[in-house]
Amino acid sequence: MTKTHRSKAAFTVAVASGLVLGGVAAPAALAAPSADAVIAEVYGGGGNSGATLTSDFVELANRGTAAASLAGFSVQYLPGSPGASSTWQVTPLSGSVAPGGRYLVGEGKGSGGTVALPSPDATGAIAMSATAGTVALVSGTTALTCKTAADCAADTRIKDLVGFGTATVREGSPAAAPSNTTSVARGTALADTDDNAADFTAGEPTPTNSAGESTGGDPGPAPIPAKIHDIQGTTRISPFKDKKVGGVTGVVTATRTFGSSRGFWLTDPVPDNDPRTSEGLFVFTGSASPAVAAGDAVTATGTVREFYPDAPSTSPYQSLTELTSAQWTVESHGNALPAPTVLDPDTVPVTYAPSPGGNIEPLTLEPSKYALDFWEAHESEIVSVTDARVVGPTNSHDELYVTTKPDQHRSVRGGTVYLGYDQLNSGVLKVQSLIPFAQRPFPKLNVGDVLTGVTSGPVEYSNYGGYTLFASVLGTEKDNGLQGETTRKQRSGELAVATYNVENLSPVDTQAKFDRLADGIVTHLATPDIVNLEEIQDNNGPTNDSVVAADQTLQRFTDAIVAKGGPRYEWREIDPVDDADGGQPGGNIRVAFLFNPARVSFVDRPGGTSTTAVGVVREHGKAHLTVSPGRVDPANEAWTASRKPLAGEFVFKGRTVFVIANHFNSKGGDQPTHGRFQPPSRSSEVQRAKQATVLRGFVDQILAADSHANIVVAGDLNDYPFSPAVQTLTAGGALKDLIASVPEAERYSYVFEGQSQVLDHILASNAPRGVDYDVVHINAEFADQASDHDPQVVRFRPSAGNAFLDGVNDWLDCLEQLFGK
Repeated sequence: MTKTHRSKAAFTVAVASGLVLGGVAAPAALAAPSADAVIAEVYGGGGNSGATLTSDFVELANRGTAAASLAGFSVQYLPGSPGASSTWQVTPLSGSVAPGGRYLVGEGKGSGGTVALPSPDATGAIAMSATAGTVALVSGTTALTCKTAADCAADTRIKDLVGFGTATVREGSPAAAPSNTTSVARGTALADTDDNAADFTAGEPTPTNSAGESTGGDPGPAPIPAKIHDIQGTTRISPFKDKKVGGVTGVVTATRTFGSSRGFWLTDPVPDNDPRTSEGLFVFTGSASPAVAAGDAVTATGTVREFYPDAPSTSPYQSLTELTSAQWTVESHGNALPAPTVLDPDTVPVTYAPSPGGNIEPLTLEPSKYALDFWEAHESEIVSVTDARVVGPTNSHDELYVTTKPDQHRSVRGGTVYLGYDQLNSGVLKVQSLIPFAQRPFPKLNVGDVLTGVTSGPVEYSNYGGYTLFASVLGTEKDNGLQGETTRKQRSGELAVATYNVENLSPVDTQAKFDRLADGIVTHLATPDIVNLEEIQDNNGPTNDSVVAADQTLQRFTDAIVAKGGPRYEWREIDPVDDADGGQPGGNIRVAFLFNPARVSFVDRPGGTSTTAVGVVREHGKAHLTVSPGRVDPANEAWTASRKPLAGEFVFKGRTVFVIANHFNSKGGDQPTHGRFQPPSRSSEVQRAKQATVLRGFVDQILAADSHANIVVAGDLNDYPFSPAVQTLTAGGALKDLIASVPEAERYSYVFEGQSQVLDHILASNAPRGVDYDVVHINAEFADQASDHDPQVVRFRPSAGNAFLDGVNDWLDCLEQLFGK
């Protein structure tokens, strides 16, 4: 769009004559770029999650050589996608902008952030969007009415305008989308080409008022000379935090030229002798690609910041020390890169982190003692690992996890098993690539595959996955041929019960997903008699309306199983109260039973509803459910915003079996294992502990009615075998957690941040005999997966509650095993 809406020449003449600009200039056929006042910076994330600043702002600047009066002018804001009811919001201005100076307009204030703006020159209350909108500098204080780029181009009152993100009203193309932590700003030359995308870039907010005060009221003193190791210091927080530093020297080791967090890494080739201080530093350039290359020797000036992905005062994550608002000079090219820190099996300490019971940021680093301290002491330096084995498969964000300690809790299939709160695998390291996708697509690797040769690049902290190696050199992928497992078929006298989290399954999913999950049931699980399903969504999936029924989801799934050669399963489930059970909004996930009626019967007892509690009665010396299927104490506050367990009564060869399907509350809200609080708070455990208590109480009711009852408790408990919740379920031996029956190297059903771990469980009472349990690894270790969970199955002979009959059945079992019948 070419500006035809203003005469910037008229504005210049009026300012030069010392006139107050209250009138409207005549439109020019083709307006020239402004010679004086322009919008210099816009920030709408103030007070939002992750923001440092508490307020939004608009900053003006004067490109001219004379003062530019703002009397009678205003700053106005329009949402990025204005609707019929949208209006321009107005903040009147006064005073003037000095030549080469700045003018700060403070706007809406949020509840977050910790740093106030420097004293604004004008104040409004506009709550601007952090990501998309339009700001105009307007002659007059009457609200604009234009809502399209063309109409605003024709409005002669508009002095300057910037649209950002997906803004409808903009000059040329809109500026890049900022965020809660970034603004859009013109470069130091204040270029005005009438193309917002060309003139503005996203980066660190730098509000500056007419007195030259910047964030925090700092009047812009001369930069403090500092080396990189001085900036990094001996703790996690820089001693130069929020200070301007200069004379920062180093060699560029890598650049990040895509995404919204662009910049480059510097390493000082002349280190100090302190192993606690990193010699690396990330220079943040926002959405602008840095004009430097690896091997350039650079001298930089900028402000030291500690970056958090959310509100710094409450963030559970560690920070990244970086240089922002930077300017630099390239002194020479083609310099040798500093040697990387080589990561061999003994380089990283085994002990994961200091555990003072609080924030570890003030603690002096001990890199030879703690893994997290080791990584922090090498923050932004180059590290390298050779022949790195993959322990977390490639995900949708093009990242994977490797281990620098190949023998640390190695799983049978090449992963690293998580065996205790104090046994995190310290050798795990996330890998992302700095190599452009067009040059080399990111490899799709499974657990056990290898990046052969050297993988190297700078390492820094990421809230998603902990310390990350950003590879400028990426090893060659070696496929070690990982295959999905297949369990054996149950014998005629064995009942097979499985559990499978099918990850938000609904009719909006592709047929390919249904087919792969069905193949898992038929081929890999060998058609169990009963399948507990978790994360079955309603008939329109994530559409958030009043639909709660899931019959279409289950019909399509059972049809897919038949198409794969499996039996015609029947299902039982209870629709939840709309939006009451957590999970993906609108999805109404629930647990459900599939069962093969040719092998097992379901005892239907009517009356089970979303709010009706199942009970236990004793009849003729045996336990029975009052309703079947029935939900376990659904009104109990333990199940708030969480799935309610579903109990069902089955009969197999004349013997009653109680199966309880579960999906406990998620780990959302827990502090990360790699965060700044050590040990991390696991706040979600509180609810799971309550859920386990309620569920165990129901199991005890069944056992009180029949001490020989066959009970299977199965599902996604979202917790570990060593967790308080699982310990509550197994206390006293009434239930056995069957994962404990397999070797440690096989104890996992889920892979998270490179740690192979147990979230899914099958627990059984003491009555079942000949118990044979198997975790069937078909998903969690693979880049291409039908679900993020592996299923499990248990095969057993239900007890008849009679020693003689059980003995006869044991004898028959031996015969069947001997002759394979």
